[in-house]
Amino acid sequence: MNQSPIKVFITGAANGLAEVREGLADHPDVELVGTAADPVKAGAKLAESAAQVILHGTTANEHVPAPEVEAIRAVTAAPIVLVTSASANSLLSEALQAGIHDVVLLPQLTDGIVFTIKKAHSLAAGRAAGAAGKAASHAEGKVVTLFSPKGGSGKTALACNLATLFARRHDRRTLLLDLDLQFGDVAIMMGIEPEKTIYDLVMARRELDSEALAGYVTAHQSGVHVLPAPLRPEDAELVTEERLGHLFAVAKESYDVVVVDTPPFFHGPVLSTLDRTDQLVLVASMDVPAIKNVKLTLQTLDLLHYPKDRRHLLLNQTGSKVGLKKNEVERALDLKVAFELPGDKDLPSSVNRGVPLALANPRSGLVKSMGEIADKLVPQRVAADAKKKKRRGVR
Repeated sequence: MNQSPIKVFITGAANGLAEVREGLADHPDVELVGTAADPVKAGAKLAESAAQVILHGTTANEHVPAPEVEAIRAVTAAPIVLVTSASANSLLSEALQAGIHDVVLLPQLTDGIVFTIKKAHSLAAGRAAGAAGKAASHAEGKVVTLFSPKGGSGKTALACNLATLFARRHDRRTLLLDLDLQFGDVAIMMGIEPEKTIYDLVMARRELDSEALAGYVTAHQSGVHVLPAPLRPEDAELVTEERLGHLFAVAKESYDVVVVDTPPFFHGPVLSTLDRTDQLVLVASMDVPAIKNVKLTLQTLDLLHYPKDRRHLLLNQTGSKVGLKKNEVERALDLKVAFELPGDKDLPSSVNRGVPLALANPRSGLVKSMGEIADKLVPQRVAADAKKKKRRGVR
């Protein structure tokens, strides 16, 4: 995706930092806007650079170089990534507590450093947008994100059905957001022909708030509000992390649950989404290539420092006789299976008809299992639900 290069300023010194600078100088996703060996003396230069990420080289291996970090923060709010050729294990914990976004251990491939730069930029943009929304927020909605590193896992169908269950059975204000920006299928699976998509939202000049957001969603018969992916793949690049940060801040104020469908790869919008995700469901089909890709996904989540207690592994179509067993999957991934879904012969036809199975056949065993998953991901508010039922009984 051809987004604007991220402006990077390099400060400090470390063995291998010169090679990092050379590698980034020719990278299309990065624009080097300046370098300075001593950030204390380069305050004006750093402030005028409009840098979006600071790479700071250090020879420290135990403690964060506090004076240098404070000098950087005095002139810019850009996220800081420490770069060191020493052991980063003991430094990492202190760095995270000090608000440093990440620590990179040299030597490192240029693409790995660019990935860290993108992550720092995306997370900082998401947090900045979230801070503006939280000031007026009382009870924020929960974000449930579904991710699968391999197509054909049933992730999108699951997202559509979970959103339907949240809206119909749980009486939740539910937004279904399609972030598979180039080839999203949520609109087709929900059987809607939207007048507007997320592309129209990001192109609008109007300030985004709850009232404005309502003008871009499509109401489904289940009660779910759908914000589909762009109609043309080339429009996907205009959905930036900064705009997504604003969207999530407003959506969490406007809805009880936001269900997010994602593409099968990590990029800026997905990283921004992860930073705002309360529950992440990793969907895997029962085959060796899918399990291998999930293992790589877990390694990436570790690099992103994404909390392990928010990750949930879901095995789809577990009734199929494919030669893999649940305990073998758990052993391969070193992760317990949180959810299992059986196959259902009616699911393909419901997808083709554009009607979620939760509406087409609400009594099926698969829908029952999905309902249990919905309960665990976002527990129902017992007191509030009881009051709603009582009011309905009076009416």
